[in-house]
Amino acid sequence: MAVIIDVGNPDNIHPTNKQDVGLRLALAARAVAYGEKIEYSGPAFVKAAREGGTLRAWFDHTTGGLKAGGPKNPATALKGFEIAGADRKFVPADARIEGPSIVVSNPAVIAPAYMRYGWADNPDCNLYNGEGLPASPFRSAE
Repeated sequence: MAVIIDVGNPDNIHPTNKQDVGLRLALAARAVAYGEKIEYSGPAFVKAAREGGTLRAWFDHTTGGLKAGGPKNPATALKGFEIAGADRKFVPADARIEGPSIVVSNPAVIAPAYMRYGWADNPDCNLYNGEGLPASPFRSAE
């Protein structure tokens, strides 16, 4: 699988940027099928834990660190994160990178229980690893 959330076409399921799609699929084939020791995926959600009024998420595939924005679209702030309490009513979250993890919060959610990222049709999200590969959308579980 190759994440292409950043090169897709919002009006058509078929991305117009097929070159980047092919390059990402080739990275996966080289790593998975041929055993090359290369990064082939963007950040992949592993787990989340509550820390007071925040949730912290950890990821696999963080070669080169976590970044806001990719090589073609650098940014300073993370976008695309949402947070919810036990009621599962998601609201936009403030998100920041802290070392190998992401910390999310929203003052309206006193006891956060769930988080999600890129959870929409054509989401505005921008978490990448240092290799320029985008994170896969995810939703944390109980």
